[in-house]
Amino acid sequence: MAHREFDIIVYGATGFTGRLVAEYLATTYPQLQWAMAGRSLTKLEEVCNEIGAAPDTALLTANADDPAALKALTARAQVVITTVGPYTLHGEPLLAACVETGTAYVDLCGEPNFMHDMIGKYADAAKASGARIVFSCGFDSIPFDLGVWTVQQAAKARFGKPAPRVKGRVRTMKGTFSGGTFASGKATAMAAAKDPAVLKALINPFALTPGFEGPSQPKGLLPEYDEAVGGWVAPFMMAVINTKNVHRTNFLAGHPYGEDFRYDEMLVAPGIGDIGKAAAEAIAKMNPMNADKGPAPGEGPSKEERDNGHYDLAFIAEMPDGQRLTASVKGDRDPGYGSTSKMIAEAALCLIRDVQGEGGIWTPGALMAEPLKRRLEDHAGLTFTIEE
Repeated sequence: MAHREFDIIVYGATGFTGRLVAEYLATTYPQLQWAMAGRSLTKLEEVCNEIGAAPDTALLTANADDPAALKALTARAQVVITTVGPYTLHGEPLLAACVETGTAYVDLCGEPNFMHDMIGKYADAAKASGARIVFSCGFDSIPFDLGVWTVQQAAKARFGKPAPRVKGRVRTMKGTFSGGTFASGKATAMAAAKDPAVLKALINPFALTPGFEGPSQPKGLLPEYDEAVGGWVAPFMMAVINTKNVHRTNFLAGHPYGEDFRYDEMLVAPGIGDIGKAAAEAIAKMNPMNADKGPAPGEGPSKEERDNGHYDLAFIAEMPDGQRLTASVKGDRDPGYGSTSKMIAEAALCLIRDVQGEGGIWTPGALMAEPLKRRLEDHAGLTFTIEE
């Protein structure tokens, strides 16, 4: 890519998560050539002052529904970070501008219907322009995508072949969700209610692997006893997007996990025996996205809540002969915001500093697994460990 004015533009820098991303870049990478972008110059100026960014930080304005302004914006950067969701409602014009200008793009999308549609509309054009479009660069779905990649690398080293079955298990997770997450969840649910094609994309584990349908997958919709963790597990609300991204990584990379690969994600319930079973059943009945009211856009957890949050994920590779191998991924902040803001920033930096890769619509695991894993361990408070 020819030299551009900015390394990174953070689009949506006045939103809750966008502000956290901007603050992370301002404090962690003071020499970076970057800009904050959004709809309102006044709000950008306020956020710039509040986060302690350098006074000469560039502030750019462009509306999400103005293609000409977005094209001019994206042409100035090597990579654009966008936190402006719901992507189903606001995401396509910016993505299209990045594809047209050959600009790298990372987002926090957890909306399978949007991703499915964008792959169909823009994958070929992104290849032609050299734009590297990478969805889901936050807790949806980097820890899960790279967790599976990590345990499969270990399985190939130990057993000489990948595991045909991996279980993703959320052992602990402390954190809350913001208005942006609530809005995205509600928008996806409303789209599914109106359009059967959206519902089909949500329930198909291979919705993001055009032309490939793998084997029947574990459903993960009901509580069950899982011998691998020695306890009860319950449905995990983010599995609907994470599992699709894991299968897309396998697809884009030429099926290094095998074409018969099976994967699911579930939440480990607290307690043992009947207590664990009751907890799993209670969790299965909970869905915060079913609430009539949630946090307003721009709202989210406090700094204390973000700093006190954490997560611990297990990825259990099961071999046909019964042997097992477990990798863990742990994060030092709340998953949705404290950790996510660091992950998406490091993903953007990885694209421009550590990897080349051809244009197209990628997953983090397919395009930059090893260098991104190193970045996250070095800078973003994540650890990747082989436990057994």
